Order: sequence, then C-alpha cells, then structure tokens
Amino acid sequence: MSNKVLQAMYDDDEVLIKAVKKTREAHHHIEEVFTPFPVHGLDKAMGLEKTRIAITAFIYGVTGLIVSVWMLNYMMIQDWPQNIGGKPSFSYAENMPAFVPIMFEMTVFFAAHLMVITFYMRSKIWPFQTASNPDPRTTDDKFVMEVAVDGNLEALTSFLKETGAIEIKIAEKKD
Repeated sequence: MSNKVLQAMYDDDEVLIKAVKKTREAHHHIEEVFTPFPVHGLDKAMGLEKTRIAITAFIYGVTGLIVSVWMLNYMMIQDWPQNIGGKPSFSYAENMPAFVPIMFEMTVFFAAHLMVITFYMRSKIWPFQTASNPDPRTTDDKFVMEVAVDGNLEALTSFLKETGAIEIKIAEKKD
C-alpha cells in the first residue's frame, strides 16, 4: 500500500457526507476527514464504531466516590476525629449525611478531570501541540477528505471529482 493520500476539498458539508458514502461504497480507504465544525452523521457515514467513553466516565466517577469515602473515613473518623456542631465522630455511618456534598464533588472532580485526560490520549491532541490540518482553510469554511492511494491515481482523482471535490492534492500520509 502506498504512503500517499489524495486530499479532496469540499465546500459544503452535505456534499462531503455524500462523497464519503460514495467513497466507502467504492471500497476506497478514507484515512481522515477534516472539518471546520462538527458534521452530524459523518461518523456513521465513515463507518466509525460507537465510542465507549461514557463507560470510562462512569468508572472515573465511581473511582472518585470510592476515594472520597476512603478519604473522609480516614480524615474525619480515624486520624483526627472532631466534635463538629455537636456531632461526635464515632462512626462513618453516623456522619455520612454530612459527607454527601463532599462525596458528590469528588465524584464529579474525578470524572471531569480524568475524562479530559482520556480525551487527549484518545484523540492524540495534547496541549501545546502544533496543528496537523492538511490545509489552513479547514479551520474556516472548507472540508478535506484524505483517501489512501492504493491503485490507479488518475481513476481515483476522477472519481473524487465526480463526488463534488473542488480541489484535489496529493500528499504524504502522516503517521
């Protein structure tokens, strides 16, 4: 397989979705699609699998809840018990209603912060990373579909022109 891709540029999101569907029907491999804004239905048109990120959010929230229960039990019951507002700290169960806001906040804190880290890792977007757009116009009003070149270049170029591409360029595949 070649390490070259054809970058087909489109100026309308509906034309892009139709082009993605036609390209997949013709059994060409779409490397990536760059858009200036989220395009609804593009993930289904590209055949991407559903994300499992909601499951990780739940796991992170449960982790935050467990950490908060352990932390409150250790700090308020075992290590430094105090009589606050006339409530003695003899057991965790007696004081649990007072700990609910802290448990909720720790659950949200863990889920939110770990989800940001997971999103960065999954999408390979890191803070201070340089942009990897194939064309600066993809941040304004153009859409680019990168299709792997695996056969006749002229036939693939004419096929992409038929799908409504306004401009086609050849580029090296980025890893």
